[in-house]
Amino acid sequence: MARQLGHVKYGGTIGEIRHFKIKGMKGNFAGLKGGATGDQIKNDPGFVRTRENMNEFGGCANAGRSVRVGLNMLMKQMSDSQLTGRLTGIMKKINLEDQTEARGYRAILISTQGKYLQGLHFNKNVSFDSSFLPLVNLTNSGDAVSSTMEIAPFNPMNSVIAPAGATHFRLINALSVISDFAYNATTGIYEAIEPSLNELSNVAYSDYLDLKTEITAPTLIESALPGAPQLTGSTTVLNSVGIEFYQQAGSGYYLLNAGHALKIQNVVLPVS
Repeated sequence: MARQLGHVKYGGTIGEIRHFKIKGMKGNFAGLKGGATGDQIKNDPGFVRTRENMNEFGGCANAGRSVRVGLNMLMKQMSDSQLTGRLTGIMKKINLEDQTEARGYRAILISTQGKYLQGLHFNKNVSFDSSFLPLVNLTNSGDAVSSTMEIAPFNPMNSVIAPAGATHFRLINALSVISDFAYNATTGIYEAIEPSLNELSNVAYSDYLDLKTEITAPTLIESALPGAPQLTGSTTVLNSVGIEFYQQAGSGYYLLNAGHALKIQNVVLPVS
């Protein structure tokens, strides 16, 4: 690999030489075109391990996407730019735990490995725990379809870390279902074992709370999955807690562009 030293900067390929940058390194780099063809990757026996990895990686990406879709209404303001990659990485850890299927076809059994999702902050740059200091108590129903979030009286002025410009905030109790995923030999892709339950969700909010007014009564936020679904052993409920910040203008409340936080507080399995 060559390093470009001159003042001419360009990317792409010229002739047999391609030019590129490497993340985390300064300057421009060059190297000869080459690498395996698509046909080699699909059919060559020497690329069997590559095909196995690609297959499982695609399944892990699908499973991670379902986590995001289940909380889609919150993702724009709650996630960082690397959340997709982080979720795929978590799903790959779960995928590696399966010892029942052959490489390339291992299942993604979230229901047995929820520990990998427990405590996940959707924005790694803004922690819920550092934004909201009071103790949050979550009580999940035995069938995992509902949850009660309870917070004792508190004073936001000394227990809520708000971004500049915020006048109010809302607390969030979110439930979302994630199914286990398995390889479907007919379709050739990983699919949710419980597609009708996968990504089912509900997001419940507190009232708009004034950052300068002490909360003198317990705050209760109840959330329940729509339709009272019958969850199975192949499903997991992610119970997330969050906070959003607003600025009041007249009678309206306007969501700020920064400072929001969301965390998976409980990973819940239905009691059989």
